[in-house]
Amino acid sequence: MEFFPEDNDLISIGISILSGSLVGIEREYRNKSAGFRTIVLICLGATVFTIVSRFGVGSDDRIAANIITGIGFIGAGVIFKDKFSVMGLTTAAVIWIVAGIGMAAGTGYYGLSLAIAVITVIVLSVLNKVESAMERLFLTRTIFVVFQSTDIGHLEELKQVMDNHGINYTRKTVSKRSRKLSVVFELSADRKSLQQFNNEMMTLTYIDEFYYNA
Repeated sequence: MEFFPEDNDLISIGISILSGSLVGIEREYRNKSAGFRTIVLICLGATVFTIVSRFGVGSDDRIAANIITGIGFIGAGVIFKDKFSVMGLTTAAVIWIVAGIGMAAGTGYYGLSLAIAVITVIVLSVLNKVESAMERLFLTRTIFVVFQSTDIGHLEELKQVMDNHGINYTRKTVSKRSRKLSVVFELSADRKSLQQFNNEMMTLTYIDEFYYNA
């Protein structure tokens, strides 16, 4: 029975920590819930389990399947869903890919592990700028509107305001709360039109409150 890791195992662990650090630094910089330490530990954990699978603790396929299952539970824990939106999907995806990076390091594919880590950082950084550029051209937002009363005529007036600003809208829900009409819309428009619409919303006396659920 061996009590100390082999040289190749130490290399795997080192590559795992380095690869996890590359992704972890980017996540920490963006102040995500799964930050530097979490990402490194997930990557290292996947590497350790992969290394251990070579010593008869279980078949390689079974260990790999269990790693994927365990990472699924961790990923599910960072996803937050409310009535109108889902948040944390990117963080969950990062956790998933980092586990794969760790497994690659554990099986000796050092170049692949580092390459995927670099590609992951590029996707998170560069494509984030692409998304921001696309948002400047066209936005899709969910807005929650509470009217002063239950007068359905005010709803039609608001629709006319949206038409005037060239905003595409889809009504999601309509409800009555505390003798007030509440409506949820999904809006699509360019940033300038949406800003002008927001400014006019501030002046509408029949609107009690409104907010966006990004």
